[in-house]
Amino acid sequence: MNDGRLVFSQVMDLVHREQLDRCLKMYPMPRASRSFSGRDQFLTMAFAQLTFRESLRDIEACLRGSRHLYAMGIRGTVTRTNLAYANEFRDWRVFATLAEVLIRKARRLYGPDDRDLKIDEMVYALDSTTIDLCLSLFPWADFRATKAAIKMHTMIDLCGSIPVFISITDGSVHDVNILDEISPEPGSIYVMDRGYVDFARLHRLHDAKAYFVVRAKANLSFYVVESRPVDRSSGLRCDQVIRFKGARSKKLYPAKLRRISFRDPETGKILVFLTNHFGLSASTIAALYKSRWHIELFFKWIKQNLRIKVFFGTSENAVKSQIWIAICVYLLVACLKKIHQIPESLGRILQVVSVHVFQKDPLDQLLMEFDTRNGLVRYCNQLMFNGF
Repeated sequence: MNDGRLVFSQVMDLVHREQLDRCLKMYPMPRASRSFSGRDQFLTMAFAQLTFRESLRDIEACLRGSRHLYAMGIRGTVTRTNLAYANEFRDWRVFATLAEVLIRKARRLYGPDDRDLKIDEMVYALDSTTIDLCLSLFPWADFRATKAAIKMHTMIDLCGSIPVFISITDGSVHDVNILDEISPEPGSIYVMDRGYVDFARLHRLHDAKAYFVVRAKANLSFYVVESRPVDRSSGLRCDQVIRFKGARSKKLYPAKLRRISFRDPETGKILVFLTNHFGLSASTIAALYKSRWHIELFFKWIKQNLRIKVFFGTSENAVKSQIWIAICVYLLVACLKKIHQIPESLGRILQVVSVHVFQKDPLDQLLMEFDTRNGLVRYCNQLMFNGF
């Protein structure tokens, strides 16, 4: 039953007040504003993400003096000065910690029943996306001599496309260095592109009893230990057990590897994969790498639907705070989809919520699917007469 609460407040209920307060206490602000708390900052920035605000002036114009502020949970004064000060000086790790809480909540909702690939192991995809910045405004974001950028290194659980690890670095940090920050789970499979080919780091995954599927580079020097039969009609070209030839490669990765060559029937491109998993079929390995495309769709979604390309502040702390709050909003939308069993896409759900934030409809009714193609009107306010 509708209790008269705003749609925005119903969405924010997924963030428990005690959890947010605990995150704020972990990283206290040196000189906190009495008129604009950490909760006010999070709710205001989440509102900006949900409703596609473009600037601090835009946020202030929508919220300052609004009669909905109290109902939204905002107790402070929303001004550009307060919001800019909070983004500048409140530690971005507050919102990173909150995102970790929401990640655990989302992963509990998206269980093993949602897996597309019928395998027992957990499958993770690792990749990064680059966000270009103006060098004169963001001089701290090292990338090139005439260009600034940051990278968002992300690992997602392919069961539900939920991010389980995110690291925001300068654009100059190479992708392969992120493997040092990941704690591998024994028995899990990590799917990566060839930018993560580093034999020492891959062997570290092997020693941790974890599996990897990575695209091989063209200059790989090896010899074949064993050749396995493959069904060439399915696009597979070879399934080989190999060892490295070079002295340095053998030292960094002394164990055997599996080399699988696959011809993509859609593009005709030949892809070569390396893996330390000898139990799965070659076609399953190829399907695992194909499922890596979910992380590209994740990057595309957040860049198109959230505000992570235009920033409200120029400092490193402000940029990271905005990105982490955007990740929190993505996780909130993902949780809504699962809690209310909504068949629509995440983008559609976000669009519906964005134009109804100040309404007081229950979420389960607001997000239910209406079939407008049916000529029969189930709920009608007009009188019905026989013969008409």
